[in-house]
Amino acid sequence: MIRKRLKQGLIQVYTGEGKGKTTCALGLALRAVGQGFKVFMVQFLKTDDTGETQAARRLAPDFTMQSFGVSGFPRLSDPDPKTVDAARQAFALARRTILAGEHDLVILDEVNLCLAYGLAPLAEMLEVLRQRPPYVEVVLTGRSAPPELVDLADLVTEMRPVKHYYEAGVKARRGIEW
Repeated sequence: MIRKRLKQGLIQVYTGEGKGKTTCALGLALRAVGQGFKVFMVQFLKTDDTGETQAARRLAPDFTMQSFGVSGFPRLSDPDPKTVDAARQAFALARRTILAGEHDLVILDEVNLCLAYGLAPLAEMLEVLRQRPPYVEVVLTGRSAPPELVDLADLVTEMRPVKHYYEAGVKARRGIEW
C-alpha cells in the first residue's frame, strides 16, 4: 500500500514569549496522525516525563517522540556539558530524521533556543531545512527564533503574552503545563 504524502512540505516556526508553542505543534501532530501521516518529534532541552511523551506513546507507531534534556531548566548562556551533549544528540537525530524522509511531519521542539544560544548549529540547520525531501513539513518551536530561520520559514507565528495566571501565583500544573 502506498502511503499518502503531503504535496508540499513547508517550514513553520512557532516562537515568542507567550505560552502555547509546543501545544500548537502537538495539535498539528494530532491532526496529521488523524489524517494518516507519520510524525516524529524531537524535544530539545526537555526530559521524557511529560504528558506529551505519554500521549505520543499511545499514538505509536504513527507518532514518535524522543526527548533530550537534563532535569531542571539549563542555563543557556553558560550550559553544562550534559546540556551541550544532549543538544548535539537531539540535533543529530533531527538531521537524520528530516533527511531520511520517512516522516511527513517533523517537529523540533525548543530548537529555536538551542539555535539562538549556539547549542545547535544554525547554518547546518538551515542547510538541512533546504535539503529536506519536498513532502516533509518541519515545525520549529521555542523562544528567540533566529532571524535567518524566520526568513527561511513559510509560516511564522509569534506567541505574545497578554495575561498569564503565573502572575497570580498559579504554578505549573500536571496535564496542563507538563
